[in-house]
Amino acid sequence: EVQLVESGGDLVQPGGSLRLSCAASGFAFSSSDMSWVRQAPGEGFEYVSAINSDGSTTYTADSVKGRFTISRDNAKNMLYLQMNSLKTEDTAVYYCAPCRAAQVIAETCSSDYYEGGTQVTVSS
Repeated sequence: EVQLVESGGDLVQPGGSLRLSCAASGFAFSSSDMSWVRQAPGEGFEYVSAINSDGSTTYTADSVKGRFTISRDNAKNMLYLQMNSLKTEDTAVYYCAPCRAAQVIAETCSSDYYEGGTQVTVSS
């Protein structure tokens, strides 16, 4: 059974930083591309960033480019998202999913992965 446990969300002021973590189990993590996806209040799911299985290639949405960095530790089955220079529009629930960027953007990544999540609130 695929298990994804996101953590690290918090209330932070604009301009602040957070590091999100995703603990993965139940599937071949080191062989899987991974993505971060977010859902703002009243909005649909939005692709944020993705990374290939060995961590050598990353993809980032224009809305967070230059501010967010995705990374992974395959030895620990962990996925991370370093978020800097946070803006109020980054407020959302953040999810990790074992999907490629193209799958998330095409909305073919299973919604079963979008459970739990971690809340990020950017507000002064």
